[in-house]
Amino acid sequence: MIETGAALPLFIALALCLFALGWFSRWISLSIQRVVYYATHSREVAMLALFLVLFPGVLIHEAAHWLVARLLGLKTGKFRVWPRAQGKQIGMGSVSVQRGSLWQDSLVGLAPLLAGSALVALIGYHVFAADQMVALFGRGNWAQGFSAVRAALHSADSALWGYLVFAIVNAMMPSPSDREPIKPLLLYLGLIGLAYLILGLPLRPVVDLLGWLTPAVTILTSALLFTLALDAVVLVALWLVESLISPRQPIGAHRSSRRT
Repeated sequence: MIETGAALPLFIALALCLFALGWFSRWISLSIQRVVYYATHSREVAMLALFLVLFPGVLIHEAAHWLVARLLGLKTGKFRVWPRAQGKQIGMGSVSVQRGSLWQDSLVGLAPLLAGSALVALIGYHVFAADQMVALFGRGNWAQGFSAVRAALHSADSALWGYLVFAIVNAMMPSPSDREPIKPLLLYLGLIGLAYLILGLPLRPVVDLLGWLTPAVTILTSALLFTLALDAVVLVALWLVESLISPRQPIGAHRSSRRT
């Protein structure tokens, strides 16, 4: 059984990966819009281009909301997958869901992140063998690690799977409305955990749970690290294109952020 001390760094790495992906997602969104805007001088075209690039991820994001809401017995209404300007933000899609309990609303809000993470983990594991790549780099076998990366990228349909991973990851983060019920839930869970420690209840069930989750978290973290590298390459490429086509005097720089 894996002890807490061995599992904890892995869960911290997962949290850091998600935080970094949130940051990359925002800047990739802004960069795509700026590149298209500088090329067309049209905010509408820039918004549509971002939507088309992320369409598979946006569809999965909204479908996850809808499916989890239905499974939890909540009524759903209008389902939209199309970009719409909302002040300084862009709404890529939405689904109307009946309000439920704190737990129900939190699960509906987290559904895109959970579904997206599961899909990315499956693709990363079965298509790109991301866990093997990360293990090789982690052991310092850089030559073998880069060989594994080249082999994965030269496999059949690797470009299609890579694009799908990119679209899913950069559209799966919870929007501000998704995060609303999650904040009090995290507070309650933190208080429960604190009470658990103060009362001196046995930690063995927690250790067992961490050990049970560790293999899946290892696969997911490896897939997210692979996706971070992919996002970094895309962001650098966008930056290079932007630096070539951007005017010396910005033309009303387009800085709309994205939400789903």
